[in-house]
Amino acid sequence: MTPSKGYAAQTAETDLAPWSFERRDVGPHDVEIEIQYCGVCHSDLHQIKNEWFPGIFPMVPGHEIVGRIIKTGDHVKKFKTGELAGVGCMVDSCRTCDNCKEGLEQYCDNGNVGTYNSMGKDGVPTYGGYSSNIVVQEDFALHLSDKLPLAAVAPLLCAGITTYSPLRHWKVGKGHKLAVLGLGGLGHMAVKFGVAFGAEVTVLSTSPDKEEAAKLLGAHHFVVTSDKDQVAAAKGSFDFILDTVSATHSIPMYLKMLKTNGVHICVGAPTEPHVIPVFSLLGGRKSVAGSGIGGIPETQEMLDFCAEHNIVSDIELINIKDITTSYARMVKGDVRYRFVIDMATL
Repeated sequence: MTPSKGYAAQTAETDLAPWSFERRDVGPHDVEIEIQYCGVCHSDLHQIKNEWFPGIFPMVPGHEIVGRIIKTGDHVKKFKTGELAGVGCMVDSCRTCDNCKEGLEQYCDNGNVGTYNSMGKDGVPTYGGYSSNIVVQEDFALHLSDKLPLAAVAPLLCAGITTYSPLRHWKVGKGHKLAVLGLGGLGHMAVKFGVAFGAEVTVLSTSPDKEEAAKLLGAHHFVVTSDKDQVAAAKGSFDFILDTVSATHSIPMYLKMLKTNGVHICVGAPTEPHVIPVFSLLGGRKSVAGSGIGGIPETQEMLDFCAEHNIVSDIELINIKDITTSYARMVKGDVRYRFVIDMATL
């Protein structure tokens, strides 16, 4: 077995704390990555607190993983020792269903294996990136450019692909008016991608003080959604709304801002179900849709696009001992825009 150390929640009622554990030995098709940085996703907090579904404990969170390969299996062809590599939200899938064959492993008909809080095919729980190393099958590792700051690349493995994938799927680009709801870890990446794709981007936020930051990210317009006059003026304005908010909010209010045939795309995941009266959809043939991360091919495409266009996440680097405090700040929106753990502090 391969020794590892990290931070784990022993139960849903306890904070993260140091924990030593073991990972599987490097198999013929595996790579071992020495983790240098790991992004902090709101879903990490949701999962260690059992807010979505019962978790597998002890739980080591983290699925925005970047580092350097320190060991490869005998039959590995895609990576070499010393190369940079990343791991996102999945570490395996069935490989045989129609979705997997199409590079949509995130929608594996038989259920993909999550990077943490999941059960591997070997019957052993998976442990995430708040740790010193990870062993992963080469098909679920990703190539990283050495042209970008590595710590700022980490959130691309979740916040990046979660916003890139729906924008690509709905072919958002030049001639479209895109609204990004929420300006956090996901929202700020959505703004960057929307602008890079050529769309006219508006940020929708309850916080007037975020307007300057939104404009610095490239947003063309800003609507304060707590201002009734601004909301009324935005009626029928957008082709797409990309909803990144993970707190409970009213979808029907935003549906009024869509044009006919507009699409409201949910990528944030509140703990409470949305309530959507059917008449808010009928008047304008509007749609509410959802999207979850991206497959391995699309994630690699996204990383290559970011390297070509110099796109990374805006981050605040933290010591792992400050993770609980950082969670509290994240819930308050007190981060611009993604915490990343420097694993050298482990």
